[in-house]
Amino acid sequence: MNLTNDTYLRIVNAKMYIDENYQEPIDLEVVSKKAFISKFHFHRLFRKVYRQTPHQYITRKRIDKAKDLLAENKPVNEVCNEVGFESIGSFSILFKKEIGFAPTYYRNMAWLKKQEAKQQPKKFIPHCFIDSYKLDK
Repeated sequence: MNLTNDTYLRIVNAKMYIDENYQEPIDLEVVSKKAFISKFHFHRLFRKVYRQTPHQYITRKRIDKAKDLLAENKPVNEVCNEVGFESIGSFSILFKKEIGFAPTYYRNMAWLKKQEAKQQPKKFIPHCFIDSYKLDK
């Protein structure tokens, strides 16, 4: 299945729509209409171009944004709502499945890491950089 330049651009535009609206409920039917392609064909083409399904892409986008917000020490329920998950339970389960840690644990670890970086900044700079600029002198 070869992609024409026009079809590729329509898939990219649909992905950009997802990027701009990931925090909203996103229906495959709506996104595929943005690309002027049937939802089944869109699903196949999206997977071919991005090597993941649209649903996997949306989930990854939401989880990545959640990681950023949790690192800012925001409350888990606030993060859940802000990134577009419908329930704290499904968010927590999916976050743990994808990241390996519960959201609260991740948030606490990110906060501790930031505190440590403030207290011991050299610990977070690559050793080769420290050596080349003689920062340990």
